[in-house]
Amino acid sequence: MIAMWVVMMIAMMSPSAAPTILLYARVHRHALAQGQIQDKLAPTGVFMAGYLLVWLGFSVAATALHWLLEREAFVSATMMSSQSRWLSAIVLIGAGLYQLSPFKNACLSHCRAPTAFLARHWRPHAVGALRLGALHGAFCVGCCWMLMALLFVGGIMNLVWIAALAILVLVEKLFPAGPWVGRAAGIALIAWGGATLLV
Repeated sequence: MIAMWVVMMIAMMSPSAAPTILLYARVHRHALAQGQIQDKLAPTGVFMAGYLLVWLGFSVAATALHWLLEREAFVSATMMSSQSRWLSAIVLIGAGLYQLSPFKNACLSHCRAPTAFLARHWRPHAVGALRLGALHGAFCVGCCWMLMALLFVGGIMNLVWIAALAILVLVEKLFPAGPWVGRAAGIALIAWGGATLLV
């Protein structure tokens, strides 16, 4: 089961991880060329490790929760989707409200602007790279965790559901109207959750 959550983790983090990692590598090479830092070994791998550690921790927690919900028969063992309208409604409404929250917006702004993030939080050396990667990973998890919680509703084996969530994350992080699309999705999720309770 953890392998499935790791696959979803990669799908969710890719839109912001790859550009940020590449930008970090470029900034580090430039700083080396200008003599601003002395690290000969580019700590890009360490930056990426910090990022991945945060997401791996999230994946382990999600897997443990999934196992618990499956054990209590809230989630089916085959499609791994919710079998409880209350669970579905709570997750849908919670995800919708989170999409509209200031915290989501703050995390999303860091994911959408990696240059500003690196300029503001840059730290030298490998320890700084690890810390910076973990911080960016935390913002990325903060941006996506409730969308990933929707996998409890649609099922982690549902490829259409996974693709829809991955597209939503991609649009939110990369397109100019992304934040507005995310808010519209939040309103739709709240309405869907309310309708689920009434069925």
